[in-house]
Amino acid sequence: MARIIGIANQKGGVGKTTSAINVAASFAVLEYRTLLVDADPQANSTTGVGFDLHNINHSLYDCMVNNASAKDVILKSDVPNLDLIPSHIDLVGAELEMINYPNRENVLKNVLDAVKDNYDFIVIDCSPSLGLITVNSLVAADSVVVPVQCEFFALEGLGKLLNTVKIVQSRLNPELQIEGILMTMYDGRLRLSNQVVSEVRRHFDDMVFETIIHRNSKLSEAPSFGKPVILYDAESKGAVNYLNLAKEILQKNNLTRISRQERVME
Repeated sequence: MARIIGIANQKGGVGKTTSAINVAASFAVLEYRTLLVDADPQANSTTGVGFDLHNINHSLYDCMVNNASAKDVILKSDVPNLDLIPSHIDLVGAELEMINYPNRENVLKNVLDAVKDNYDFIVIDCSPSLGLITVNSLVAADSVVVPVQCEFFALEGLGKLLNTVKIVQSRLNPELQIEGILMTMYDGRLRLSNQVVSEVRRHFDDMVFETIIHRNSKLSEAPSFGKPVILYDAESKGAVNYLNLAKEILQKNNLTRISRQERVME
């Protein structure tokens, strides 16, 4: 049964979608069956793993509003072990259409329950807001990763998100955990980057991942080629960072196992 991880921050430009794409691809490269769920109407995760939005006939919107089955919407990506439930701009209207649904906060959970036995991990790229779609993602998730950029306003909005997580924990999903706070866009040459990391670690201590995502041109370029960075340039700092993050999550949850490649080496 899959561990479901939401990647969430309502503040834009923090590396949320980059993190969702690349941690999902890293799990897949490590031979874990992974499903990436694009729950952001901007659909950047969908294009970032190589799909043309003009060719998408069914999306997460159809699952949440039109009762389409997840297995009929899932697409296979070019990354072995990585599948996708794509997004569509229609998802913007889903919150209004779902407003009178009974148990409207559980719609995504019910969608994913039907397929979660087929995967080791499900990674949800959450909508950049604290609306109903994001609440659905947090209700469906076992844990949440919060990307925070190494810039001046890093802590802005983080309190709101953590408060939303607490509300979801108390009312809708008591099992929800904070998987960790992920520092992104780190530039070791800048004093500010180091100050922000120190400040976030001082405030949140063990909640902060050891792995830090460095500012890296390959990470920025990869989506325009429709590839996760590990396919675009496997030796880049960005690819190594996200592979390390995936390994840290596996170790934290005691889910590590010997890969086929390591077995061959033995």
